Amino acid sequence: MKKIIGVSAFAVLGMIALSSCKKEYSCECVTNLLDVSTEMHKGKDAQDACDDASSLVPLKVCVPSE
Repeated sequence: MKKIIGVSAFAVLGMIALSSCKKEYSCECVTNLLDVSTEMHKGKDAQDACDDASSLVPLKVCVPSE
């Protein structure tokens, strides 16, 4: 019984830790056609989220919005 409670507690804490790691941030993105857009992306911090957005599409640059 103690093992089940211990494993369950570990699993719940792991789920909480994983779900709270990435938050949603606003990024200003510019494409090669000079189209500017504001997009929401998830990441550990604003720079990480916008860097991930930049790597999804070639010739697209995203920076954190202020």
